[in-house]
Amino acid sequence: MTTILLGPQRFTVTVTSAVRSLDVDGPVAMINAGWEEREDDDAELVKKLDGRGRNLRLYNRLVDVMTKDAVFAKGALTFRDRQEELRKFYGVRLQAAVDAAHAVLHRSSPHGLKTAAFTGAVQGVREVDRWYADQLKELYREMDQQVSVRDSSVIGWHRGEVEAILRDSVAAVIAGGHVGFLLQSLRMFSLELPEELPVVAWSAGAMALTERVVLFHDFTPQQVTAAECHDHGLARLPGIIALPYARRRLRLDDPERLAVLARRFPSKQLVLLDDGTILRFPSGQTGAPAGARVVTQLGAVETVGDRVGTAAGEGR
Repeated sequence: MTTILLGPQRFTVTVTSAVRSLDVDGPVAMINAGWEEREDDDAELVKKLDGRGRNLRLYNRLVDVMTKDAVFAKGALTFRDRQEELRKFYGVRLQAAVDAAHAVLHRSSPHGLKTAAFTGAVQGVREVDRWYADQLKELYREMDQQVSVRDSSVIGWHRGEVEAILRDSVAAVIAGGHVGFLLQSLRMFSLELPEELPVVAWSAGAMALTERVVLFHDFTPQQVTAAECHDHGLARLPGIIALPYARRRLRLDDPERLAVLARRFPSKQLVLLDDGTILRFPSGQTGAPAGARVVTQLGAVETVGDRVGTAAGEGR
């Protein structure tokens, strides 16, 4: 069934028209766990959904589980601390590898060795990404062995309520906010969106629908500025890497920097989701639809379906 990715909704609201375009009648499940403590402050979103929104309250349910199930809470907090430590080591290795790739691009090559050197440098970045993914997978495996969500009666009760709401819903919307808490909430309750259920998502919600959730911000004051492979999402759109707020967070006028980012993910399409963006993926379509703005392997920004894109990176 249809999946629609939107640009951020803070200044340009498109969720109302997007949901109406689905032409379905009935309740719409709302997933806004990324709002954290503000999750219940949903009156405005319900209004945008023509009063049909039903909040799954996943963040509140997560807090309830952590309060009532001491064994699971202890395991979850241990996992959080270990993942944070892993991310720090990943950040150190990742930044060094990305810096090396940029340094190669900025060197002259009188004997034509630059292409091979750059290919090798990007491969080094991919290896760091792969190392992090493998380590994270092992952390999840160890946690599941120690405190599985399947063993918690509290989680089981909440999951039953969530599944009942989804069964009665004709569509679902996934809002933005903190992508980490959103993913944690989705994972804790093993939330699965039926393939036939239409979904509209934006910002962190759009990222959660992909297979690989990538955090990025070229203008961050923090030490690590390289885009990070944070976690895996629901994989409803496995061929897409969603990049919300692209104009505000990416140096779109720097094709060399974009090329390093794009070549880290040769099998994915890096899709820019800025204000006003509406991308409709019909059932079965995983590639970016016509009109989507994507980053090419050359570091250009092009529009899918256009014969001529912004080819600032070509020839580099």
